Formats: sequence, structure tokens, C-alpha cells
Amino acid sequence: MHTPASDAIAETIEPTLPIIDSHHHLWMHQNDRYLLDEFQADAGSGHTIVASVYIECSVMYRCHGPQALRCVGETEFAAGIAAMSESGLFGPTRACAAIVGGADLLAGEAAADILDAMAASGGGRLRGIRNVANWDADPSVNTGVRAYAPRDLYADPSFRAGFACLAPRGLAFDAFQYHPQLPEVCDLADAFPDTTIVVNHCGGLLGIGPYAGSQTFDRWRSLIVEAARRPNIVMKLGGLSAKRCGFGLDSHAFPLAARELACIWKPYIQACIQAFGPTRCMFESNFPPDRACGSYHTLWNALKLTVADCTAAEKADLFLHTAQRVYRIQ
Repeated sequence: MHTPASDAIAETIEPTLPIIDSHHHLWMHQNDRYLLDEFQADAGSGHTIVASVYIECSVMYRCHGPQALRCVGETEFAAGIAAMSESGLFGPTRACAAIVGGADLLAGEAAADILDAMAASGGGRLRGIRNVANWDADPSVNTGVRAYAPRDLYADPSFRAGFACLAPRGLAFDAFQYHPQLPEVCDLADAFPDTTIVVNHCGGLLGIGPYAGSQTFDRWRSLIVEAARRPNIVMKLGGLSAKRCGFGLDSHAFPLAARELACIWKPYIQACIQAFGPTRCMFESNFPPDRACGSYHTLWNALKLTVADCTAAEKADLFLHTAQRVYRIQ
């Protein structure tokens, strides 16, 4: 009889391996609170999470002032969390050691003023900007909380004028789109070879609706390989718990054990590493959204199992050094 593993007694795999969690959010939506206390409790659940990267999620915007600058409030919020974390009173993890904010690059050249305001309020931690471009002809694949972005966002001339403001300020760009849109990311990377583009969530895998067929993996992998040909593109490994991925993790009667998760995720993780190499890949928790797979502790055990055959040097890149370098975390 199959019974769920008890995470409370599960051993931590490679507990001393240093990790930078390269992608997590903080928020307070009605009854769903995930702030510093909750994150530090997760970070302290067994793995050695030395630092983290805060990724925008459209929270804590200012409710006053010019509309274009209200997004600066989220950077201020993340910087405040980072300052609290640096006290050590909440745990050893340096939460929000780097911040990826959410300025709307469709503002074009005016985005420069927004970026400068964010940098000024970020406590020296602003490292990048994310604009979500998720769009598909089938609206049923959008199972998240955000509405579809405008179609072909990354090709929009106004967006590109805003994007051009990133490199002069030493800022990277976090891209989140669905995997059929990866050619749009490749075109953006070709147009701006001096800007580092960090592709989120293994390329935004879709595995439901018209993408539920057995041919999806090969098509997804071919797009990953094509993206990897751009030296300024880096890949985040994770974010595979969402309903849109098609693994059904949100519908299990109980959370899967780490080894079961690793079996599901390993082909995708390995394909990304084979294409990009360990020095251009970094692991992420995508918490709290990836609570769909179970606990933070289980997730990192599963991710470690997907690369159990890697060398110590390769693991150091995947779990620490790539994120450290891309997001300039000291």
C-alpha cells in the first residue's frame, strides 16, 4: 500500500551543500501570508540556504504618487525585508540578498526614470527586472493568477526601448513565458547581446490542453537547445509544480515523496543542464507557488536527487555559483 512519506522525519540530502534560492516570492494575499518569518522557517528546515533572490510578484505597490512609480513600493518592501534579514534575528539565511523588480518596460525610454527610482530604493540590491509575457492562443493553459500579457510583448518596440535601459545600469532581465514562446526570448537575446536574460521555470513548460501530448517533451527540448545557443541566456531549474506543467501535483491526495518528484522532474532538469551546462543553470524553489509539490524541505531534496550523478563542482555551480555570479551576491 502506498503511503505518503513523513517530511518531518525525512533526512536532508547533502545538508551542508550551500544553496542560493534563486527565485522566491513574498506576499500577503487575504489569508495567504508568506513573509520573512514563513520564508526563514522554510529556509531553516534542513538545507543550507545561505541567501535568496526575491522575484517580483506585483505586491506592496505604493497606493499614492505617480502611477508609473508605484511599482517602486515592491522594491522598497523587498529591501526592507533584506535589511531585517541582515540582522540575523530571523535566521542565518540572507533573504532577498538580490532583488528582481517589476518595472513595466512598455514605458519605453521613460523606464529609465523608473529603474533609477527602484535602484535608489533597493538598498543596493536591485539586480534585475522581470516582465511576464505569458500568452497562448488557448486561454485554458493560463492556470496562474496573472492575466495574459499582451501578445508578442518582447517584440514590442516600446518594450524594447525600455529593455535597452537595463544593460547600462548593470541589470539582468528575468523572462517568464510559456515554452512555445521561447523563440521570442531568443530574438530578444539576439537583439540585446549585452543583457543577461534569465529564463524562469525550465522555459515555462506547458503540459495541458493542446500541449498534453507525448510529443511535447521533444518540442520543448528542441526549444531549450535553441535558447542555449545564445550565450547571454541563463536557465532557472524549477517551477515545475504548477498545474500548467501537466504533472497533476496539485491534485494528489497527499504530497509525493522527494524521490517520486525527482523521477518526474529529472528528464526536464537534465535536458536543461545538458543544453546550457552547469555554469548557466541555477536552481530555484519558486516558493510559495511550488507548495503544490509539498514542503520546501522536500522540494530541495527532490532537486538534489535530480542531479545526484553530477560532480561536486557541477553541484556547486547549480546550487550556488551561477546565482551568485548572475545576481552579484557577495
